[in-house]
Amino acid sequence: MCDTANAADLLHWYDAHARVLPWRISPAAVNVAGTPPDPYRVWLSEVMLQQTTVASVKSYFERFTTLWPTVGDLAAAEDSQVMGEWAGLGYYARARNLLKCARVVAGDYNGAFPDTREALQNLPGIGPYTAAAIAAIAFDRSEVVVDGNVERVMARIHDIHTPLPAAKPALTQAAAKLTPKKRPGDYAQAVMDLGATICTPKSPACGICPWMKACKARARGTASELPRKTPKSPKPTRLGIAYVVLRDDGAFLLERRPDKGLLGGMLGWPGSDWSEAPSPSPPIKAEWTLLAEEVRHTFTHFHLRLQITIALVNTDAQPLTGEFLPKPQFRPSELPTVMRKVYDLAHGALKNMP
Repeated sequence: MCDTANAADLLHWYDAHARVLPWRISPAAVNVAGTPPDPYRVWLSEVMLQQTTVASVKSYFERFTTLWPTVGDLAAAEDSQVMGEWAGLGYYARARNLLKCARVVAGDYNGAFPDTREALQNLPGIGPYTAAAIAAIAFDRSEVVVDGNVERVMARIHDIHTPLPAAKPALTQAAAKLTPKKRPGDYAQAVMDLGATICTPKSPACGICPWMKACKARARGTASELPRKTPKSPKPTRLGIAYVVLRDDGAFLLERRPDKGLLGGMLGWPGSDWSEAPSPSPPIKAEWTLLAEEVRHTFTHFHLRLQITIALVNTDAQPLTGEFLPKPQFRPSELPTVMRKVYDLAHGALKNMP
């Protein structure tokens, strides 16, 4: 190891210590056996990993690739099934764009992903980071791949104290200088692995880091302080009302949310607006019971507190909004997380109603 960070040292470490992940081809398989990464699996994993942890994504990835082994299979899937399988991963716009992208690749590219960052970035739901990651990992393009792990590693290696997000250009420039022409895909994954397993946010294991001699923050004792971040403003809290209606034949009243916005295109319970003072908007004439417990859920930009009101109705009842979903078609597991929380609280109360 030398006193200057270089790709060779990191790749040597990666060859011995690469994480085993369901979407990853090992460095030995790539470089010894000549097994190329599957662009479909690389793309799918990168979309799932946006703002989601590796631990959370593994089971979803394995289920998706079992149900839809190729991009063509996914493109032909029913929207509702894909959205249902996505439930729990959050950020549902990603799932909508996932389907759009799969259908563009299947229809316009004959099922083969384009192999350059520029072309990839033209596909639905693929931004600059994801395009660079796919180009590097799937096609071994020498692209600069910068996620949160990479930012942390670069901030420490170069002892950069400018707070994020203002530091992003400097960190990207530092990452670009280290990105090699040879094995850029392995290198991109190696830096991510280094950040995930050694150069961790808290208590970094500097003593076993392949770049420890080159790390300026380690030498100056500032590693645990970096990267610095501009304090976030506190999240506001919004209130809402969810209406859970059970018909006497076992059907639930549900409505599909607009394609744009939070939980876009997902089935959920009819409800009020989400605001500081929501306006009641019962979806059907009924005798309502307000539950003592409320649902609490946190989105990216706000906290949500939902009151739950429930009602039993007969088969003649006509809703003002939404539609009754027959009992055999209702699967709580396909609801988005916040709506499933509502169901979990309401279900028991409905069963105990006279």
